[in-house]
Amino acid sequence: MPNLNEIRNRISGVKSTQKITSAMYLISSAKMRKAKEAFDRTKPFFEAQRTEIKRIFENSPSFDSRFFVPLSGHRETENRAYLVITADKGLAGAYNLNVIRAAEAAREKYGNIKLYVVGEVGIRYFKNHRIPIECEIHSISQTPSYRWAVQISSRLMEDYLGGRIDDIYMLYNDVQSELACAVTENKLLPFEREEFLPREKWGMDRNYAFDPSPVAVLDGFMPQYVAGNIYGALVDSFCAEQNARMTAMSAANDNAEALLAELKIEFNRIRQGAITQEITEVAAGARAQKRKKKKKRAVK
Repeated sequence: MPNLNEIRNRISGVKSTQKITSAMYLISSAKMRKAKEAFDRTKPFFEAQRTEIKRIFENSPSFDSRFFVPLSGHRETENRAYLVITADKGLAGAYNLNVIRAAEAAREKYGNIKLYVVGEVGIRYFKNHRIPIECEIHSISQTPSYRWAVQISSRLMEDYLGGRIDDIYMLYNDVQSELACAVTENKLLPFEREEFLPREKWGMDRNYAFDPSPVAVLDGFMPQYVAGNIYGALVDSFCAEQNARMTAMSAANDNAEALLAELKIEFNRIRQGAITQEITEVAAGARAQKRKKKKKRAVK
């Protein structure tokens, strides 16, 4: 049975841990808010790009581009690549494990896919399991920025335009609600034409001229649009990580409160037992002294 000092030390340790988890909760909340604000500032730029892509398809719907599925719909899809976004550290519940499981499921379904892995947790996992990694992106998941997205996009685009990969997908966590995150699989390249075809015939009274050609104009800013999609995935993943960490830290705080309550009950029970023991010993000593005095008076 533990003594009072041991329980007192455990209570002190739990309180210290609770301070750390509370601080981590607040830090994650601030990081998530900051990342969302940074992304919101760049969002209008990417929305404007999407509008221009729609405008090109509206005026010149019948052309082929290497960034879009061909008009015929037939293309080679042998070399499939996945951009897998994980965190640089744990303490975020099943955040990393869910993405890794999704990547493993893709490998089982499609065979030998090429992995472009973001985050130390994912890189360590695939290396430990001797799974080949096409490209490792270190130490950027904690600081998502458009600059990093451009670097990732450049590598993916190089392999895609060079014919080494046919399809690119992104696997990452996305925030579904304040309490839940879910793994999302989005196709990055090539884009589906239906995503950009206008649902309504808006602006058909306006004629636009594209110089030197619609394909050339599209090829000019598609790399930026691809980087914007990656940046959005990085931010979504980062926010999901912070949300998962906040949930984990909140659960840790709740468990700490429950453990403190149990320890306090145990502490009071042992202290009460010690007090009762002391009272019993004092009473027994008093009775012994009383009997001793009676014997002395009887002898006299």
